Amino acid sequence: MTAEDTYKTIIEPSEGIYTEKRSKFIAIALPVRTLDEIKMHLETYQKKYYDARHVCYAYMLGAARKDFRANDNGEPSGTAGKPILGQINSNELTNILIIVVRYFGGIKLGTSGLIVAYKAAAAEAIAAATIIEKTVDEDVTVMFEYPFMNDVMRIVKEEEPEILNQSYDMDCSMTLRIRRSMMPKLRARLEKVETARILDDDSVL
Repeated sequence: MTAEDTYKTIIEPSEGIYTEKRSKFIAIALPVRTLDEIKMHLETYQKKYYDARHVCYAYMLGAARKDFRANDNGEPSGTAGKPILGQINSNELTNILIIVVRYFGGIKLGTSGLIVAYKAAAAEAIAAATIIEKTVDEDVTVMFEYPFMNDVMRIVKEEEPEILNQSYDMDCSMTLRIRRSMMPKLRARLEKVETARILDDDSVL
């Protein structure tokens, strides 16, 4: 099992094709981060393959992999979206949308044939993709008075967070991003700096 602050996703879109009894299944795997992106991709591909019999899909969002959906788009229930989602799950992927477009070849495949075909098409698209492991990062903003700049910079140098932005006036502020598992240590060290005030952070994917 991967650590709770890492997740696997794909870098760029990929495609896979599977044919069975003259039916053609075109699978497109897309990296996504929001529901809006998913809606946009679905509209695009539904227009692009407007002449296809079915445009089915499944997606998974978030590092916790709790936000997901499978859609059969008119195929018998559980024969399309579920097998696609199954491939996302067995590869432990998230922030991914897989669309499978079916062109009907005139011969019915039956429910078990459909399940095999949608699963195989999704697997082809995943096999063609570049999978990477990313960390779940968190942001923290620290405010401090200028004389304590060196103290803050020493912590930044040692803990190595990414500096997102910084401003130096009488009251300085710095927004830092670091892997979730390392955030408690970073916060604890920053809190010890005289005059430091920490503003709330947000998880980012």
